[in-house]
Amino acid sequence: MSRSLLTRIPVPVRFGALMAVALLAAACGSSGSSSSSSSSSSSTGAQAGASASGSAMVISTKAGSAGTFLTDGSGRTVYLWVKDGTGSSACSGACAALWPPVTTSGSPTASGSAKASDLGTITRSDGAKQVTYDGHPLYYYAGDSSAGQTNGQGTDSFGAKWWLVAPAGTSITSAGGGSTPSAPASSAGGGWS
Repeated sequence: MSRSLLTRIPVPVRFGALMAVALLAAACGSSGSSSSSSSSSSSTGAQAGASASGSAMVISTKAGSAGTFLTDGSGRTVYLWVKDGTGSSACSGACAALWPPVTTSGSPTASGSAKASDLGTITRSDGAKQVTYDGHPLYYYAGDSSAGQTNGQGTDSFGAKWWLVAPAGTSITSAGGGSTPSAPASSAGGGWS
């Protein structure tokens, strides 16, 4: 009995339960407004990118089949959303549950091929500081369960495409970036485990 109950539950069942919770939370939540520099998010999504020690987020890079793309300091893939404006996030509610914003408690820093001059932040309506790269707000994908996975690459959820981010700040639109997403593109889910 060394394995916990959570590890004995099949991944699809865990993901489905997280989706149900996120949908329920989105249905019960307020309609949250969005401005040019902020939007609402769930507390889980807002905290997903914050490091345990409370220090600033590190944005780094990883080479993969789609080329070199941005990750956080622990190797977790980050994405941009085509629907976002430069310096503003349009992802909140159920969107932010499936695509948690990358957040920081300080000024983000760069490593690898990432450029420090392209890093910035925007303030979300809940007060969280979301990391931006070349003006694009950054997000995680709840369907990525370990460092380096790119399951969100090219998905079309919440009305627009999600892409890996190149060190130049552009979207990587090649399909070689990941495997088939583990959930339908329009589903909502929970945080990264």
